[in-house]
Amino acid sequence: MTSQPSAGRVRKKAKVKTAVTAKAKATATTTRATTTPTSKSKSKSNSKSKSKSKTRLEAPKLLSGGNPQISKADGHAPVKAYIDALPGWKRDLGRRLDAFITRHVPHVQKAVKWNSPLYGIEGQGWFLGLHTFTHYLKLAFFCGTSLRPMPPGASKGKDTRYLDLREADPLDEAQLAQWLKQAAALPGWVPNKP
Repeated sequence: MTSQPSAGRVRKKAKVKTAVTAKAKATATTTRATTTPTSKSKSKSNSKSKSKSKTRLEAPKLLSGGNPQISKADGHAPVKAYIDALPGWKRDLGRRLDAFITRHVPHVQKAVKWNSPLYGIEGQGWFLGLHTFTHYLKLAFFCGTSLRPMPPGASKGKDTRYLDLREADPLDEAQLAQWLKQAAALPGWVPNKP
């Protein structure tokens, strides 16, 4: 004769099994609770640093006068990053000037050095710089004293002349195109290499 477990024994085994299962679940939950925040905090801190990096790339620090702080680099991309970071009306004017310069000097070389876009001709040096101030953008013609007529702004440098462009100033495109073509044909400024 086989003995069948009594109803009491079945209930007791079920209670023990339920208690063991509940304890295992509690342990698993506790383990998850202690490990998950660490994982989340790591991923949160990683995503925070990634977003900070993206923010730095998307919005460079503005120095005095709204001048964007861009690392030195050659090519169109850093010049574009500089111009895109300009505040307000200066950004629109910067884009317009960059396109104008490229159109009138198609073989122009570009770079950002000393927080200023520079424009030059390969093998000849830089003929033009752009810098941002609080109330205007300044074009620096590095061989400006050789241009006819000379750009209006005097400089401490013996060869450099400036053109300051304010928000409400009309842009004399014909004169600017002449200066660009003249400047690009002359030997440009070559900075001393450290």
